Amino acid sequence: MDDGAARDARKALAYEEIRQLAARYALAVDSRDLDTLVGLFVDDVRVTREESGREALRASFEAQLKPLGVTILNIGTHVIDFADDDHATGHVYCKGEIQEGPRWIHQAILYRDKYERRDGRWYFVGRRHDLWYGANVGQNPAGLPPANWPERSYGSGTVPTLWTTWRDFAGDGSAESAAG
Repeated sequence: MDDGAARDARKALAYEEIRQLAARYALAVDSRDLDTLVGLFVDDVRVTREESGREALRASFEAQLKPLGVTILNIGTHVIDFADDDHATGHVYCKGEIQEGPRWIHQAILYRDKYERRDGRWYFVGRRHDLWYGANVGQNPAGLPPANWPERSYGSGTVPTLWTTWRDFAGDGSAESAAG
């Protein structure tokens, strides 16, 4: 393979690895897998002016997610711009559905990301969450009776309680409801 083709292949792989960061972030948030979530960031990630590191980031995510119920982050458009072989920025569109107490909220989110490759692996350096909007939805689907597919196609399903990480994070007896 010539140098140009090898360079193109490395760049294509970098695009995919960075896209996977955004997808893994969404899955980790929705499943409340905080170990995976903080592992997507550089180890010296800046959390506040005074705090940095993955443990501080974990505490921040836990505080942000604890008051929420179900979240569904659906990643869409993802534009990546490389500064060099090891640094890039990105814009990621996301449609979110969020249970906040009795409310069900739809959000249109723009994540503005900074990425860095360290030891051959891509990580988030930072991720800024900006909104186009957040709006209440008329009915909170989290309180619906079970869908019981294929008998009934509407109602609540088995996600997120099928994830052990979700049940451990929630700590509210969700494990019993997932066993059924």
